[in-house]
Amino acid sequence: MGFKQQLLGSSNLSVPIVCVGTMTFGEQNTEEEAFEMLDYCLERGAIFLDTAELYPVPVKKENNGMTEKIIGRWLESRKCRDKIILASKVHGGMFSKDIDRSFIVANRSEPPSTEIVQPKLDEANIRAACEASLRRLKTDYLDLYQIHWPERYAPIFGARQYLPSKERPISSTIDEQVIAMGKLIKEGKIRHWGLSNETTMGVVLFCEAAKRHGVPLPISIQNDFSLVYRGYEEELAEACAPCNYNIGLLAYGPLAGGTLCMKYEEGRATENSRHNKYPQFQARYHSERTKAAAAEYAAIAKRKGLNPTQLALAWTASRWFMGSVIIGMTSMQQLKENLDSFDIELDEETVKAIDAVHVERRNPNCID
Repeated sequence: MGFKQQLLGSSNLSVPIVCVGTMTFGEQNTEEEAFEMLDYCLERGAIFLDTAELYPVPVKKENNGMTEKIIGRWLESRKCRDKIILASKVHGGMFSKDIDRSFIVANRSEPPSTEIVQPKLDEANIRAACEASLRRLKTDYLDLYQIHWPERYAPIFGARQYLPSKERPISSTIDEQVIAMGKLIKEGKIRHWGLSNETTMGVVLFCEAAKRHGVPLPISIQNDFSLVYRGYEEELAEACAPCNYNIGLLAYGPLAGGTLCMKYEEGRATENSRHNKYPQFQARYHSERTKAAAAEYAAIAKRKGLNPTQLALAWTASRWFMGSVIIGMTSMQQLKENLDSFDIELDEETVKAIDAVHVERRNPNCID
């Protein structure tokens, strides 16, 4: 059975309600495992793949770019590029001088450059990053190309408070980034472009810049959204609504890294599970506040004869603004359970019970 299809934002790009996240390929998953999962996704009609030049994560110099290479080899061996909707992302500008990501810039060349330069979002960097992704993915175009996070300071990754003390200089303007995306579209290297980890202010600035320069508007925004992090609904949804800029949400983290599945509380998590293997990576997903909220949502699922994964994914997919829900997986069993969850529709009573928990335990994934 296929998945619900819909146009993404203001575009003519029709995508399934489920998007396959690949950030574990090359780290938590081997190439053989990735091929098996991708084959199954293709068979089921889960044909929207999301990746990034940053992947796999957590970020390491030793395997940076491996995710795109694995997908590229799979696309080449299966000869199925025309059946796949392929999205990738350009690394955002650096927000800390203490973090070295020069190896990402180096890996945009073949062989890798020996020059030590940190990522930026000027036109030259965006172009080099896009062309490197195309090379690794063994394709001549991307259906969607996204700015992974803003180069300017913005409260993201669980932060909600804007603090002027954290403002920083930027090396490339929003106008420059928009113009770069427009040129890539005209050259046929990308079909559409999108944002990620953005704020309402950012959406407005990018869209107005696009209008000024005659560049198509971004069609998507890839932001954190789940039962335990509903910040998108508060005001960003208004800016992205069809009556305004018409931008579809690509929701990442719908299971809070597995916390909403209750596998950690029930002893089903393995050594390879994210919060066991990398306790400091996205730790906000596994805080005591988040786990407490997850338990209440799991109780609702049990009363309705569902498992926690089904409740979390079905609810996320049901939101009026949802473009596609990004799922992650490290096993075939997990993949099958995730995909099957999109066949479920929640009744009004269940949705009201979820909202009642949200009122009491509002956005526990926040870090401030």
